[in-house]
Amino acid sequence: MGREQDTTLPVTDFYFQYRILHNRPGLLGDLASLLGMLGFNIVQLNDLTEESRGFLLQTHVPSSVEALKNIVESLHDVELTALRPPSLRDRMALRHGKFIDRSDTETKTYRFVRDELGVLVDFLGELMKRPGRQIIGLRGQPRVGKTESIVAASVYANKRWTFISSTLLKQTILKDFPHETFDGDQFVYIIDGAVSTLRGGEEHMRLVEQVLSLPAPVVIEHPDIFIRHSHFGWKLFNMLIELRRDPDEPIEYERYERQAINWQE
Repeated sequence: MGREQDTTLPVTDFYFQYRILHNRPGLLGDLASLLGMLGFNIVQLNDLTEESRGFLLQTHVPSSVEALKNIVESLHDVELTALRPPSLRDRMALRHGKFIDRSDTETKTYRFVRDELGVLVDFLGELMKRPGRQIIGLRGQPRVGKTESIVAASVYANKRWTFISSTLLKQTILKDFPHETFDGDQFVYIIDGAVSTLRGGEEHMRLVEQVLSLPAPVVIEHPDIFIRHSHFGWKLFNMLIELRRDPDEPIEYERYERQAINWQE
């Protein structure tokens, strides 16, 4: 019989993950029964690898988490690897069956390849749904799919997008806001870091400053060039995303930077 819950209490989400040590018949059913007895509802589950399984759980009794931890740690068939409030990365892993790759040296940096564009759009779209100011840097070689991913993620997040600077279809360098665009909450603002810093003048950079202060999502392509040629530092960014054609593709800016500089001539 499951643990009775006071349903007047707020629901709390938890991410639960274990590694399978002995994959005996009935293991998943036994663990699902244990979760039910402790008062957890299984909202979502997925195999992350052949040996690893993740769950999104909900409960009205957060104190049950300690009981679950103690019981699972005493089992011989599984090893507890995570029991925590779910991060966006956890939720994406459950949705897509794999964890988004994260940089070993930059904790705020997440890596994708073109084959994972669907995951990238989901991830970026969820970030755009968050309230308030979100500054996201997007690294990648030219024509790898950066701008297309931002636009698709904006649609996913049910927001309109505005190019502050861009080379998509034609070169765009805004110097002031279109009046109807000023409502930052409903828009995603897209900045090409190379175009803005190497081609934009003082009026344009004043607009960039204004955009970066809005309580809205802003995505800056080529963030390394943007930082190198402006007074901003890396603390500006809430998150950095890298997009490659394959995992080993280098992201090199020198050629693109030279091209951008020549636009001034």
